[in-house]
Amino acid sequence: MNDIAKATRRRRRILWNRIFSYRIRRYFVLVQKLIREGMLKKEEYIELLDTYTEDTINQLSEIAVQYRKRYYGNKVYTRGLIEFTNYCKNNCFYCGIRGKNRNIIRYRLTKEEILECCKSGYELGFRTFVLQGGEDIYFNDEKLCDIIKSIKQRYPDCAITLSVGERSYESYKALKEAGADRYLLRHETAMESHYCKLHPREMSLENRKHCLYQLKELGYQVGAGFMVGSPHQTNECLAEDLIFLKELEPDMVGIGPFLPHHDTPFAKEEKGSVSKTLLLLAVVRIILPKVLLPATTALGTAEGDGREKGLAVGANVVMPNLSPLSKREQYALYDNKIHQNAEAAENIKVLERKVKELGYGLAYERGDAV
Repeated sequence: MNDIAKATRRRRRILWNRIFSYRIRRYFVLVQKLIREGMLKKEEYIELLDTYTEDTINQLSEIAVQYRKRYYGNKVYTRGLIEFTNYCKNNCFYCGIRGKNRNIIRYRLTKEEILECCKSGYELGFRTFVLQGGEDIYFNDEKLCDIIKSIKQRYPDCAITLSVGERSYESYKALKEAGADRYLLRHETAMESHYCKLHPREMSLENRKHCLYQLKELGYQVGAGFMVGSPHQTNECLAEDLIFLKELEPDMVGIGPFLPHHDTPFAKEEKGSVSKTLLLLAVVRIILPKVLLPATTALGTAEGDGREKGLAVGANVVMPNLSPLSKREQYALYDNKIHQNAEAAENIKVLERKVKELGYGLAYERGDAV
C-alpha cells in the first residue's frame, strides 16, 4: 500500500472516530436531559429515535422502573377485558373489525352475557372491568347506561373502563353519570398528515383530540395511545405523539406495535418493532411518571415474552381476557391475536406466576391513577 493510500485510510479512521465520539456524547446528553427535565424538544426526540441502541433501552428502563416503583411499588394492576361487540361503523385501514370487512363473523354480547363475564371476573378477583368494542351504533346511550348501572349495582367496589370510540359530549356525560370511571381512546397518531393515511376521510385527528379533552373535562380517568411502526410512520410522527401525550397528561397510555390483519388495506405491511415499542414505553414512563401503562396484548402477540418485556421497562397494567371463549377469536383487530394461556382471565394464576418471577405482584384492586 502506498503512502497516499495509507494517509487516506488514516484520515478516514480519524474522521469516523470523531463522528462516533460525537454520537456517543450527543446520545449521553439527550438521555440525561430526558431524565433531568422529563421531556425533550421535537428534534431531540427524533434524534433519540434515530440513534437509540439496546443500551439506550436498558438505561432508560432502569429510570422508568424507578419511577414506577416510586408511585406504584411492585404492583401490576389487573383489568378484566370484555370485548362485547365487534361491529364497527368505521373503516380504519389497519383494523380487522373495520366495517367493510365482510369476512369476519360479527357478534354482540347481550347485557346478561356481559354481566356473566363480570361475575366470573369478580370471583377471580378483578376489580376493574374494561368494556371494549367497535363503534357499534346498536349500543346507544340508553343501552350502555343500563349496562353500566347494572354492573355498578352488583359490583359497587369495581371501576368501569369504557373503550367504545368517538361519541358526543352529551353521550360521554350520560355514560359518566351512569357510573363509568375511565375511558380509553387511543389517538393512534398525533400528526394530521399521518392520521389521514391511516383513516378514511370522514375521520379526523381534530375530532379525536377534541373527544379526549372532553373526556378530561367530564372527570374521566382518560387513556390515549398509539401504534408503533404503523404504515407511513416516521420518527417525526412518534415525536409528535410524545409531545401530545405530555400536553394531554392522560392517566393511561396504551402503546403496542402495529400488527397487520389479512383483511385490511395494510395486510402486507411489516409489523412494528418490539424494540422501539419498549424504548417508547420507557420514555412515556419518564415523561409521565404517574401514568398507568399497560403491557399490551399486541406486545405479547408480537413476541412470546413481549408482555414480560413491557413490565421490565416500566409498564404496570395487564388486561386478561374475560370475554366468552367462543367469541375471543372473532375480536381480531390484527392477525394471530393471543387470547389463551396467560392472556386468558381463567388462567390468572399462570399470569400471577409469570409476574412474580419478574419480581412484581398482581394487584387485585381498582388500581386508580395516583
